[in-house]
Amino acid sequence: MITVNNLRYKYPQNQDYTIKGIDFEIKKGEIFGFLGPSGAGKSTTQKILIKLLLGYEGEILYRGQPLAALGDDFYEDIGVSFEMPISFSKLTAWENLQFFQQLYKTKVDLEPLLRRVGLWEDRHKKAGEYSKGMKIRLNFVRALLNKPAFLCLDEPTNGLDPANARIMKDMILEFKEQGGTVFLTSHIMSDVDELCDRVAFIVDGKLREIDSPRNLKLKYGKRSVKVEYRENNELIQREFSMEAIRSPEFINLLQTKEIETLHSGETTLEEIFIKVTGVALRD
Repeated sequence: MITVNNLRYKYPQNQDYTIKGIDFEIKKGEIFGFLGPSGAGKSTTQKILIKLLLGYEGEILYRGQPLAALGDDFYEDIGVSFEMPISFSKLTAWENLQFFQQLYKTKVDLEPLLRRVGLWEDRHKKAGEYSKGMKIRLNFVRALLNKPAFLCLDEPTNGLDPANARIMKDMILEFKEQGGTVFLTSHIMSDVDELCDRVAFIVDGKLREIDSPRNLKLKYGKRSVKVEYRENNELIQREFSMEAIRSPEFINLLQTKEIETLHSGETTLEEIFIKVTGVALRD
């Protein structure tokens, strides 16, 4: 879907490059996570991919065609949901969506989308009266109103309660199942782990890692199993290597002790984020 070769970008007012020669590809039907600390180049890369920023160096191909050469039809093919939802506050949600829908040739039925995200009953309420969570959901619907093939999502579930976040994640996965491609940025690592086929970590304008969440966990995790069990009312912890779990000692422990928990040494994406970037995630 997208191929990026030696992408470099420098803002006109800056002396240093923000993007310092990165290479990656996004396959059709893939959810590709783009992760990194604030200021690392995530938003700049996203804006370049959706043609909000021009004048980059290197090569970007969209469906095999140079991105820079694509005309307005490119915007018919994409949907974008920014982290900070922007709507016309004095228009209702319905009026907002109708306005933006007129900009596209392809249009979808808005009612099922609004019902799915729980905004149908409030469609005639002014967007300025919406809560932050409602604005985020409205923004997501707006990204889908032209039936895009490629979605750029920036923190799509940030600020949502667990129930509405679940709805959004299900819709993103359904979009993928229908052949859609997603470029996702988020600081919510549990969402990234659940949604993304592959993730890339960008630090100071350079890519440090690109792989599937599973492979990254294997690479950065510990090949061990930790066992907690009770003996004489005392909680005891023991750790065994993966090779040692076949040993008679480990098997005997499972058979004879009151096991309370078993944990593998698999790390989390949050821990990987900190290791790769050297920066703790914000709350």
